Amino acid sequence: MVVPVEPSAERPGTSDVPSGAGRKPVDAELHRRLVYGEEAALAEVYAAYGVLVHRVARRVTRNHTAAEDVAQEVFAHLWSRPYAFDARRGSLRGWLSMLAHRRAVDWVRGEERHRKAAHADEASLRSVQASGPSPDEAILEQERSLLLHSALARLPLPQQQVVHPAYFSGRTYRQAAVELGIPEGTAKTRLRTALRTLAETLAEPPLRGEHP
Repeated sequence: MVVPVEPSAERPGTSDVPSGAGRKPVDAELHRRLVYGEEAALAEVYAAYGVLVHRVARRVTRNHTAAEDVAQEVFAHLWSRPYAFDARRGSLRGWLSMLAHRRAVDWVRGEERHRKAAHADEASLRSVQASGPSPDEAILEQERSLLLHSALARLPLPQQQVVHPAYFSGRTYRQAAVELGIPEGTAKTRLRTALRTLAETLAEPPLRGEHP
């Protein structure tokens, strides 16, 4: 079980663990107890080095929440993999500091990757939004526009009077009926008939060089 990481002022007598040769037997004993899954040993390690680990992580990440997460990961790693620490090679204090620094650096690199990915996505989106139609698409759109205006001009005048407000001004057939002073049913019928005619006229023409 991992002791919750709550950075606070160092307790007298807990953070100042004796250094040098005097600490190694203590570290070895703590390590032995951690290997046997003794939670009290983990609590003692956190009491002695919790503030130190958080301070190292905070110095690298410059982020309080990230430092708490890193510290939690460090002690969780010690608890789940106590064999990763070897008291014969160095102090527990140094090992935890090194592990905190590595995890903090990983966090910083991860944040940088996220920022670069976000900037790349934004740049791609702006590029797509700024890019206009291709030359072929522009020509096709122009041809369709000419075809549309030609088809509208061939509609009977009563149908044109209903289609123009609906097509170019976004009005409903009810609004067109009020403006034209005609019944709604009449406006609806004219609009429906006109749209059917336009749909047939604007149907995709055969490609150049092909026979219908």
